[in-house]
Amino acid sequence: MPVSLLWAVDVYGRVYSLSTAGQQWEQCRDAQMEIKRVTAVQQCCWGIACDNSIYLNVHASDLPVRYQEETYENQRWNPVDGFSDRLLPSDRWQWSDITGLQHQPLDSFQLPSSSWEWEGDWYVDENFEGEPTEKEGWTYAIDFPANYTKDKRWNSCVRRRRWLRYRRYKAMDTWAKIPSQQTTLPDPFSDISCGGWEISEEPRGRLSLWAVSLQGKVWFRDGIYHHNPEGSLWEEVPLPGEVVQISCGPGDLVWAVLWEGQLIVREGISRDCPKGTSWAVVESPSPDVGATHVAVGVSVVWAVTKDSKVWFRRGVNSHNPCGSGWISMVGEMIMINVGLNDQVWGISSEDRGVYFRQGVTSSELSGKTWKAISVPRDGDRSHSSASASSLQSAGCFFCGEVRAQSVVSDVESDTEKGSADGASCLVTSASPESFVDAPSDPSDPAPDPPKPRIPKVTSDSFISELVSDREPGKPSKEVAPPAVVEEESTAGEGGVRSSSAGGVLSPSQSGAPLEWSNVDLEEAQGQQVPAGAVQDSTDTCSLSSVATYTLAMEDPYGADEHPLWAWVSGGGCNVDSHYQLNWFNCSLNMSSMAQSVQSMSLSVTPAQTAAWRKQIFEQLSERTKREMDNFRHYEQAIEQSVWVKKGTMQWWRDWKPHKWIDVHFALEQFSGPEGNKDGILFIYYNFYEEKKYLHAFINEVTILVPVLNDSKHTFAIYTPERTKQRWPIRLAAATELEMHDWLALLSVSCCDSRGIHGPPSKQAIWSTTCKGDIFVSEPSPALEAMPYPTPSDQMFWRQVGGHLRVVECNSVGIVWGIGYDHIAWAYTGGYGGGFFQGLASSTDNIYTQTDVKSVYIYENQRWNPVTGYTNRGLPTDRYMWSDASGLHECTKTNTKPPSPQWTWVSDWVIDYSVSGGTDREGWQYAADFPASYHGHKTMKDFVRRRRWARKCKLTTTGPWQEIPPIPLSDVTILPCAAQSSMEVVPLWAISNKGDVLCRLGVTALTPAGSSWLHVGTDQPFKSISIGAARQVWAIARDGSAFYRGSVSEENPAGDCWYHIPSPSKQKLKQVSVGRTSVYTVDENGNLWYRQGVAPSYPQGSSWEHISNNVRKVSVGPLDQVWIIADKVQGSHSLSCGTVCHRLGVQPMEPKGQSWDYGIGGGWDHITVRGNSMEPPRIRLPSLTDPLPALQSPISVRNTEVNGNPVGC
Repeated sequence: MPVSLLWAVDVYGRVYSLSTAGQQWEQCRDAQMEIKRVTAVQQCCWGIACDNSIYLNVHASDLPVRYQEETYENQRWNPVDGFSDRLLPSDRWQWSDITGLQHQPLDSFQLPSSSWEWEGDWYVDENFEGEPTEKEGWTYAIDFPANYTKDKRWNSCVRRRRWLRYRRYKAMDTWAKIPSQQTTLPDPFSDISCGGWEISEEPRGRLSLWAVSLQGKVWFRDGIYHHNPEGSLWEEVPLPGEVVQISCGPGDLVWAVLWEGQLIVREGISRDCPKGTSWAVVESPSPDVGATHVAVGVSVVWAVTKDSKVWFRRGVNSHNPCGSGWISMVGEMIMINVGLNDQVWGISSEDRGVYFRQGVTSSELSGKTWKAISVPRDGDRSHSSASASSLQSAGCFFCGEVRAQSVVSDVESDTEKGSADGASCLVTSASPESFVDAPSDPSDPAPDPPKPRIPKVTSDSFISELVSDREPGKPSKEVAPPAVVEEESTAGEGGVRSSSAGGVLSPSQSGAPLEWSNVDLEEAQGQQVPAGAVQDSTDTCSLSSVATYTLAMEDPYGADEHPLWAWVSGGGCNVDSHYQLNWFNCSLNMSSMAQSVQSMSLSVTPAQTAAWRKQIFEQLSERTKREMDNFRHYEQAIEQSVWVKKGTMQWWRDWKPHKWIDVHFALEQFSGPEGNKDGILFIYYNFYEEKKYLHAFINEVTILVPVLNDSKHTFAIYTPERTKQRWPIRLAAATELEMHDWLALLSVSCCDSRGIHGPPSKQAIWSTTCKGDIFVSEPSPALEAMPYPTPSDQMFWRQVGGHLRVVECNSVGIVWGIGYDHIAWAYTGGYGGGFFQGLASSTDNIYTQTDVKSVYIYENQRWNPVTGYTNRGLPTDRYMWSDASGLHECTKTNTKPPSPQWTWVSDWVIDYSVSGGTDREGWQYAADFPASYHGHKTMKDFVRRRRWARKCKLTTTGPWQEIPPIPLSDVTILPCAAQSSMEVVPLWAISNKGDVLCRLGVTALTPAGSSWLHVGTDQPFKSISIGAARQVWAIARDGSAFYRGSVSEENPAGDCWYHIPSPSKQKLKQVSVGRTSVYTVDENGNLWYRQGVAPSYPQGSSWEHISNNVRKVSVGPLDQVWIIADKVQGSHSLSCGTVCHRLGVQPMEPKGQSWDYGIGGGWDHITVRGNSMEPPRIRLPSLTDPLPALQSPISVRNTEVNGNPVGC
């Protein structure tokens, strides 16, 4: 599960965040003033400060927030001046937007706020529809507006070019005030809520921000999306009454609370109208007690009434946002917040603590019980031990000398009774000379004793009530004000920064009760006194004479108090129901346990340990001699063992009519005296009442593949002969557990017969199927041998746990993968996982992995003159609800997840991100089925379709560790030589938004790397590959190719992009670079080879067509070429997704000669970039050689000589 943050605000206006993987509240120390309320999403956090203004805190990321400004320069040709800026009166502006209606000179662009900065100056865009333009970037047309071309013609009377400039958002991880773009400012704000990111994915990262003013008005912030996190302007929303609080969920749920205690629900929220159309009134849960607070999620609504009772609204969904009724829940809260996955947090009205609702699942949205989050805050005394026996265990550092050694042992027992969340303080003796003095530097000013202060109370009445509940003690007249030591120490790397707001007398020695005074947060900052360097523990006095405590920074809480929270926001906190949080452990118990273990370990001397080891070793030797040596003269009872496992399954029979029939399945294993194991598979079936059987030797099985089926638990068994036929043995088990048991057993048997154990080697070939399963094959040295390579259909593939869409590797052992949800994963070095258990899986380096993918169906309609577009089509039309091909009926009700392992996690929604564009309702239009679809209706369009999407989720295990937080769409790793001494391995990637990234710190020991380095581009990219000598090639989303220049070890990101012209009338989609070869695949399935690539001219000269029907290509470190091919002929039909190997690739002939077909179909990705084994050199026999020399150790195989994977 990715790490996310829970945000909270205490009554003193300080903001804290708690990580799902952490165990303490981290204070956000860059706030310039107190914050009253916050609302968080995954990428940022909004807050209302005490000045009633709204502030934004965008989380820092390796991926910057960049916004592209553009304007067009227009010119017209005249006979005197040629092309010039003298335009006709009816023409557009000389500098305009793309429509020509808005005047946009270069100097009219201003930064929207001080949080932005320009990346550079204006420059001309020399790219036009994926092709480089002529010099100066001009495109030509007959007139304004018209279709522009990059070539100048005799009738080109006008021309234009695009100017670009980027601005970057620089206020990351800091609270930046949102500027107002209006002359009249809105009323001061009192409440705020952010959400709406699931309403639509376009524009990317769009958010809905709702705010409530002090006068009860509601405002909507428009224009918030990924490239503009601040938004553009405030829009007032009409109301039926005055609002006090509002809540916005991730989707289209927006609820608000009126002053009278009623609730209102916003209706009509959609992709085109994110702020809705109208309000509906919902009565308070209790008729006598009005509501004071409401919180909404994806499909839940929680409310709090004035008597602090908690209520849950049932029946809430996007079709019925008002719900059906209220349910009273246990507990009393002052506020509640709903986060991702409808998880719930609240602040108790009794102790002002933050509570988490446990047991919230998709089937039980109301949860089971409230559990307090008991973790310390950074700087708390409870975060370290209060023992005075050891300075190291206390975790404290003193910045001055201890002048006196007064014993205060009785203080320790009193102060340790405090809560785990209590504040830290400095305890000294009553004697003035026993105080901890500041460093004796004459330049340091002496601290002034502070005066008792009352904390500032913000204008929010809710926080005022919280502060008023705490009655500060009055200063005693009998005891003089205690002296104060204010210190601040800053250590070097790994140091601790601490300061104290006041010194406190020991109650046992002063004879007076311990008194506390509240210290103003803002004013106390000015009274810190610089301190000297932190001294080591050896420089202090006797440890038994001083009670040591951490020095918390301006902590207003007393020793026996825990923080009083005012607000909590979990809108960006992602907590799965099965995830184990570390928020409920007591740090004091953990630290005391660690100390007891440490004391036990210290009590054992090295001499005792050595004596014990010797004694244990002697006892084990005697036992071995007693149990083994006395029986060596007996011969073995069994020299050969046979083991049989039987079961019943269903088999998809080989002959027509193909159907499932019941069979008996048996696996017979036997082992010889030398320990070698083998086995045979038997399938017993009836053929016209005659019993027959089908068999396959275990050492001939090349792969075991789980088959994607929504109703049966099926898997396929391949042998070399069945790989050639594209017709495996298909079997179906009765249950999923039975299928997994058979797969694990058969896989272990196949590995035993071939002697393959443990994790994959560094030279392994990795691949993934269209189902997301991961397979790996150990290449033999003869795989790339000439002229007799190992046939591809004899390669043995074994499954690795996990679920990925793309996997890439290199010969150093670094392997990365990308899931369907664009999450990146790094290989941990283990093996097994998933359904592999016991000896078939490693015990460590196996982690939980989740993946989310979308299932698509299409709604089709035909136009008729009477009713317009309806779901009544012609008899020859496709199904009105179908898949993409239209051949299979797929409705919302009968469409199931891809397999029983997947579960639905969302409802059906319209998908607007379809190639070709859509209209406002998601429709695409065409003249007929099937045809080329477009997003606008014309007079010739008689059919239309729109795509519906629904997300499903898979949870499995495998040797993969997540690499947060940037989602990726492609990744590439430098292919190294077999004996490479490279320490830091270059790794490049492309985010799902099209940004190019370079990973830093990737080594064999740390394959996940350390951080991302953003590489600037003018447009989004979709494919990238790095080859030998750090050649980086990339493909943009418009199909154009680019080469990155000057990439080196000193300059890992390179300098600039060089635009490479694409093949004529083709748009590229994928690229792979090897040692000297560059291959690309275009959107029509053509494979292209780049000619003329040389060290002196790495861009190459031209493209040469190699093959068609290609889906993916992978070029290895020795320039070996492997592809995923479509339409490969089998014994029954054409097979899509087949692994193919290019034969005849040599240094003098890098394009190869023919294709050798391997495993398939159903494969989606392959990478051979880890196979750097040099093939053996085989000398061709001559006529003078003796006759036995004519025989080759490898059987010659007939391969396709045609250049295409299909025989055409």
